[in-house]
Amino acid sequence: PEPKPEPVEEKPKAEEKKPETKAEAKSSAAPSAKDVKALRERSKAGILDCKKALAETDGDMEKAMEWLKKKGMAKADKKAGNVAVEGCVASYVHFNNKIAVLVEVNSETDFVANNAIFKEFAADVAMQVAANDDVAYMTVDDVPVEEKEKEKALEMKKEDLEGKPDQIKEKIVAGRLSKKFEEKTLMSQKWLKDDNITVQEAVKQIIAKLGENIVVRRFEHLILGEGL
Repeated sequence: PEPKPEPVEEKPKAEEKKPETKAEAKSSAAPSAKDVKALRERSKAGILDCKKALAETDGDMEKAMEWLKKKGMAKADKKAGNVAVEGCVASYVHFNNKIAVLVEVNSETDFVANNAIFKEFAADVAMQVAANDDVAYMTVDDVPVEEKEKEKALEMKKEDLEGKPDQIKEKIVAGRLSKKFEEKTLMSQKWLKDDNITVQEAVKQIIAKLGENIVVRRFEHLILGEGL
């Protein structure tokens, strides 16, 4: 009988290296200390938040800023329900002494009320009110029902709407009134320090920065000789 061949020892197969996924690649590329520092200086956010923002956006500084803004807004919205009973009254008097504004801005604690950032924000709000004589209400919801109905009746009678179906007229008038009332409300105005956001969004940003609810409660606009 022929001798049986000796069994050949099988070598273990080398493990195939799996291709790195996008998520793994993103997590492995840690942002540089220089980028983190630069983002901190721009955003005033914490170190960990800046690192995470850069990691989530592949190191893109502008996208990281947007990421932080969105996170800040989310935090602000959670704080918005908290009771704000402290704060300050800020004022602005125009250089000609003919225009003045008083505004009450509230915070949750006197600690924040005494904060320089909070005081500067309150002063900016007073200046914001002074910049537009048409601002009369805080939000569109504060516009009296009587005024809304009066303005609607006037708009519905305008010549350019004659002959149009009622449903179309209602839609056109609703758009016109929305724009008109927003021009009269403080929260809808473009923020004087950044016209890319509204006053309402500026409030949310200050909430995120200071860590507690901030409310612009009321304001008074005085113009010399008005009503005489």
